[in-house]
Parts: sequence; C-alpha cells; structure tokens
Amino acid sequence: MHDKTANQFLKPQTLCKNAQGNLSLGGCDLVELAGRFATPLYVMDEDTLLAMIGAYKQAFAAYPKTKIMFASKALMTGAIAKLFDQNGLGFDVVSGGEIYTLLHAGISLKNTCFNGNNKSLAELNLALDHHIDHISVDNFWELEQLNTLCAKRGMIQKIHLRLTPGIECHTHEYIRTGQIDSKFGFDLNSIDKALALLKTDYPHLNLTGLHAHIGSQIFETKVYDDEVKVLLTEMKRIQDTFGFALTELNIGGGLGITYTATDTPPSVFQIADNIITSLQKNCTDLGLDLPTLYIEPGRSLVGSAGVTLYTIGARKDIPNVRTYLSVDGGMADNPRPALYQALYEANIANAKQQDAFETVTVAGRFCESGDILMTNVRLNAPKTGDILCVYDTGAYCYSMASNYNRTLTPAMVLVKDGKADIIIRRQTYEQLVQNDIIPDRLK
Repeated sequence: MHDKTANQFLKPQTLCKNAQGNLSLGGCDLVELAGRFATPLYVMDEDTLLAMIGAYKQAFAAYPKTKIMFASKALMTGAIAKLFDQNGLGFDVVSGGEIYTLLHAGISLKNTCFNGNNKSLAELNLALDHHIDHISVDNFWELEQLNTLCAKRGMIQKIHLRLTPGIECHTHEYIRTGQIDSKFGFDLNSIDKALALLKTDYPHLNLTGLHAHIGSQIFETKVYDDEVKVLLTEMKRIQDTFGFALTELNIGGGLGITYTATDTPPSVFQIADNIITSLQKNCTDLGLDLPTLYIEPGRSLVGSAGVTLYTIGARKDIPNVRTYLSVDGGMADNPRPALYQALYEANIANAKQQDAFETVTVAGRFCESGDILMTNVRLNAPKTGDILCVYDTGAYCYSMASNYNRTLTPAMVLVKDGKADIIIRRQTYEQLVQNDIIPDRLK
C-alpha cells in the first residue's frame, strides 16, 4: 500500500544492497548490469512505475471522471508506453515522433491529446489520419490550419483550447508555463477572438474543453486550487457569453519529485485532495456540472523509477579547492544539471567494506566546463573503475539525450523480479553516421 503522506520516492522502491554488497534494483545486481550492458546505462524499475500508476489511480478514485494522461515528453519508449497503456493510462504527446512511437507500439490514439505550441502540418495530418481523440490548440494559426485540414477530410475534430491562466509557480523559470508572458497558449485577453472564430468560421472544430499547464517540478498545492478556479470561472463565462457548454478540463501535470533529501514535494494524494475539493466547490458556486478531469503527470510517474549507471574514470585533486571524479557520461545523457542547475544524489554501486566517505565533484566527459553532474556529493571511497549510481534519472534524461561530441546514446533496461530486459539498444557508430552524406564533389 502506498504511503499517502509520503513524498515521491528519493530512490526507486526496490533499490537495496544484495548479498554481495552491491546495489540491486528490481532484483538485479547493478554492477553486473553495468558489466553486461556497458555504461552509461539507464535502468528503469518496473515496480516503481507500477506503484506510481497505482498511487495516481487511488488518489483520484474519489473523482471517477478522471483521465490520467502520461506526459510523454518525460520518457517515451515503446516499452514504457506499452506498460502505461496496459495499465489504463492515456497519453499527452507533443510531437510526431511521440505519436509514431505509440503507433509503432501498437497503441491507438483513442486516449491521446496532442499538445504543443508549434505543431507542423505533417504532425497534424499524422494525428488526424490516426483518429487522435483531441488536439489542444495553442494559437490562432493552428486553429485556422486545423479547420482547413479537417474540411478537406470532411470531418469534425474534437479540440481543447490551451490557456495561460496567469499563475506563476515557484520553480525554475525555464519550466514555468502558466504565467502571462509565456510562449504557450491563448492568454485570457485573446481567447474571445478564438471563441468567436470557432462560433462562426471554423465549423470543423468541436470545442469541448479547456487546457492549461502551470509548470514543472512543482512543490506547492495551492497553485492547483488557483488553476482550477481560474479555468472553471472561464468555462462559466464562455458558456454564458458564447454558448459553449464545455464538459472537459485539462489541468496539466507538473508535480515535483524528491531529487535530494531537502526536496519536499506534496504527495499525489495531497494534490488530488486539493484538486477534487476545488473542482466540487467551484462547480457548485458557479452552477456548473462536474467536468471530465484530465491530468498529465510525467516526471512524477517515471522520474524516481530510474537510475543511471556510470563508470568512474580519471581523478583530479586540486589541493584546498576540490576533487574531480570524471565519469563516462554527462551532459549528453543528462543535460538537466547544465540546463536547470538540477541536483541529484548518488552512491557507489559496487560493494564497499570501508566507511571512508569523501566529498567530490562528479564531472562529465564532454568538452564543456559546465558539464558537471554533481557538486560536493559524498561518496564512499570512490575510485577509478567503480560504478556510480545516480538516482532519480527516469525523467528528462533519455528524452533529452544528444550525440554531443559525437558520442553514442546509452542503452536502457527495464528490471523486475531479477530479470533485466533491454528496451532501448545502445546506439552504434554505424547508426551514428547513417544519415551522413558526402557529396560526390568531396569524394
């Protein structure tokens, strides 16, 4: 049973030390996995994924008109998508590549929302061709283009309008999305023009709801209350002014996780209680029927389920300054520290008998001074050849990985009950150059 008062896990639920003294995840020895699959290596714990799915379902069970849509940008692979689909989750997608991944995995788009601020015509066509449930429209250009594409097909497409509700949450400025000054969505001053166009000029679009997203790695609860109130008030105004009886409300996701011991995000159960209470109270006050609620968790579903394994290489001691330990990965497989100043915790995965902790800075292998994975982290007697296990890397690491310095993207394995299944193959040098073309004049 999930602890309803607990924050999202600091480490995957099945992480422990085995009889050999090595770290084990899902019953698999992490040192053995590093040797078998090489490093860097992403490892996902299936039991933690299932625990978080269960927590969301249990937390929102009191509001049966809830649809849980995985925010695919956090981690999209065929196997992860299959696991979520088989457990009743839908998907929030933001690109043709994410749509294609679902289709390639044999998953229909009947429970999928297409979101994003600059969808291409090719991406919209792909979504329409495969009967996506609904599209969250972000701007006037998209409204016009989508109506035209649907008119050519002789079809009516269900849509939501994405709003920027004017709510600022206390998170990194790069991952705030709900404030007025945002590239996303219609602000509350321009939505009337969009509604008028939908009423008179765009007969091939069926508006059924509103969509908003206020940010990511959120530790507050009141922001969700505020968001629900703003959106329901707007739904009431739209109904009274334009006659659109909206029945669906998408409040996005954004719940934070515990990356370090100082992080204190609310639990899924805390935000669910706030959201449900706010929905019920505001609908009563406004005289609205309770809408179907869409939520879009991403990081909070997958973040704490993943670890990344590295092999420690060179050591550099600078007296009275710091000690650098370099690993065989870095900003190409996890750009979050360089991009967001993100913090992580880690441990040595192989057995250590001595208690000789040392404070070090873990540096990546890439040719950037800013390629630092962790600063001033305490590790037990780290040495060259040890396997370093970095916690909580399930979200926004693989999905943001690159080939910087022409390095290869890592493999990913899914572990459960002592079995490790590879779900992303390690890239090869042949695959790295397969799209390179040398013109004849250079040969």
